[in-house]
Amino acid sequence: MASIVGHCVLGATLAKLLLPERRYWSYWLLAAACAFLPDADVVGFKLHIAYGSLWGHRGLSHSLLAAAVVATVLVLLVGGRAGAPPPGRLWLLLLLATASHGVLDAMTTGGLGVAFFSPFDTGRHFFGFRPIAVSPIGLKNFMGEWATRVLRSEAKWVLLPCALLLLVQAAVRRGIRTG
Repeated sequence: MASIVGHCVLGATLAKLLLPERRYWSYWLLAAACAFLPDADVVGFKLHIAYGSLWGHRGLSHSLLAAAVVATVLVLLVGGRAGAPPPGRLWLLLLLATASHGVLDAMTTGGLGVAFFSPFDTGRHFFGFRPIAVSPIGLKNFMGEWATRVLRSEAKWVLLPCALLLLVQAAVRRGIRTG
């Protein structure tokens, strides 16, 4: 898997791109949380659930169906509040943020792949382009040289592209305000 850093940065970046106004900052945090949420399935290791099973790591919780369910439930819970973004835009954001988790994981150098189409197809998939060093599971294992290698690859393949997208957005928004 990618680390919590990469997942959360990508989720927050998607939020800033889709909901750029600062008044939506709490939704930026929600999107960052959604981007990391699929890894709640690591509790399965403690419960002795096989990695490759439907309920295992990178299984159903990493699917596009799960992303749609998460987005729908959260829009129903928070979408009607005063000052909330339009429900359709919020749903799209939360769907993309949650689904981005599997996308990053499918770009890592380890694991069994991602069950994007679970439960309809339990096959696990990687992308042909896999530049992100796989992160160890558990904070205790995320130390030393391995952590440095993971964070270095995420800086290059996640954080830098996110920063560039945000800079472009800021430049465009500045140009619109002054033009």
